[in-house]
Amino acid sequence: MYFNSKHVKRILFIAPHRLNRAPSQRFRFEQYLNYFKEKGYFYDFSPLVSEKDDKIFYSKGNYINKFFLFLKYFFRRLKDVILSNRYDIVYIQREMFFLGPAFFEFLLSLTKAKIIYDFDDSIWLPNVSEANKNLNWLKSFSKIKKAIGYANLVFAGNDYLRKFALNYNKNVVIIPTTINTEEYVKQKINRNDDVVCIGWSGSITTIQHFKFAEPFLKKVKEKYGDRISIKVIGDKNYKNNELDVKALDWIKKDELLELSSFDIGIMPLPDDEWASGKCGLKGLQYMALGIPTIMSPVGVNKEIIQDGENGFLASEEQSWIDKISMLIESKTLREEMGLKARATVVEKYSFNAYKDVYLAHFENLNI
Repeated sequence: MYFNSKHVKRILFIAPHRLNRAPSQRFRFEQYLNYFKEKGYFYDFSPLVSEKDDKIFYSKGNYINKFFLFLKYFFRRLKDVILSNRYDIVYIQREMFFLGPAFFEFLLSLTKAKIIYDFDDSIWLPNVSEANKNLNWLKSFSKIKKAIGYANLVFAGNDYLRKFALNYNKNVVIIPTTINTEEYVKQKINRNDDVVCIGWSGSITTIQHFKFAEPFLKKVKEKYGDRISIKVIGDKNYKNNELDVKALDWIKKDELLELSSFDIGIMPLPDDEWASGKCGLKGLQYMALGIPTIMSPVGVNKEIIQDGENGFLASEEQSWIDKISMLIESKTLREEMGLKARATVVEKYSFNAYKDVYLAHFENLNI
């Protein structure tokens, strides 16, 4: 749907996926849409990959059908550019098109609409899903630099990303990934209180990060046996018989219920350039629900967690084992740390903390 009538303030949100599909979109702008509307910002939303397209887009091979998908997406983005003069702001999340250079971003920069470019990962580095790795040569990762340069304003998810963006655009602000803490409330569930659940949440593309936890979790499992359980959300095909992992696919309607089953949330990461650009979403989700959280001290995680206060930071294997053990042994510590964790999110990383920050930046574009 596109607006046919004139409104005082109009925004077109452009993103790869449909609503409620991609965490980056959900937590960076989708959760604010109703608030923007309440404040007089009428909007349209233009995604590319539909639920039906998902099955083709993330399948291996299937190149003929993928060709027609990309052709459809090309003309959709061309339509967005043609109609962009109807909008005051065009808000681009990550990229306008999956393949090739920043062609559509360039065309958009020639229109009267002000461009906000929003990113929350080191997406200038090669990182393609397993299903589409053979199409890697068609992607132009350097286009991110161009897309940043074409924008009137850049929203970077953390300081690492801000510093990168400043090389190509001087109007860059940090907008962290945020949680709606009024909706993110721990659910009551039936459970065995004698068993401590250690949990990880992610996706098929990030399950590789959970694998960094396997060595220390094996030792924790050897130490505590049936006193602990381990749950993985995001890839039901993940198997690890030594850890006796319960693996589930991510399902939006079950998200809060499944996360609420965690007694301890973990976010292990490699210390590399890609991980340095991440915005701590998994950890923030745990923390918002009052779940004591242990993260690798990589990137923004070191800002989110004050070690030993509102959570733990752990890098070496023994540090992970020791800190998980402390939380397993003390329900009181879990509860106290969980309360401080939630308070941190409410104050610094919540919807309420940033809803008017977005509006202020919109206004400053002089629309």
